[in-house]
Amino acid sequence: MGVAQFERFFRVAADLDIDKSDLKRYDDFVFGKLSDLLIRGEANAKANLRDIIEPWDLPITKGLQERIHEFRRLDEESGVEPFIERIADRPALELGLSEETQERLPDIAGGLSVALARAFPLLDPNVKNPQTKQWERAFQLFRLLL
Repeated sequence: MGVAQFERFFRVAADLDIDKSDLKRYDDFVFGKLSDLLIRGEANAKANLRDIIEPWDLPITKGLQERIHEFRRLDEESGVEPFIERIADRPALELGLSEETQERLPDIAGGLSVALARAFPLLDPNVKNPQTKQWERAFQLFRLLL
């Protein structure tokens, strides 16, 4: 995704001005949280004596599911799905993913992206262009939950 799509996505999702320098932080966030969900999903699959991770193994909360639906609507306007697909590459795991699970990863990454964007104004209602301090607070918040 070009910087323009990235900027447009955050503007549409939460009325934020994000710039090119924020791409690395964003990539790290989405990859890290997606990894956390997959690690938990792997543990669930193993506990059920399966060698493949199914969608129901992933700990998708009601809130994240709602953000996934919002992402699908927002993506029509922002066009970020190709970029989301790239960063939704999964980490190395012991178990494989079912085809259905693999297909859902971009939407899950998109839902995480919407949640991140919406977290900034909650943490600081006056923020328009999140700085390092706001990014760190958002990451701390998500570490508490995911």
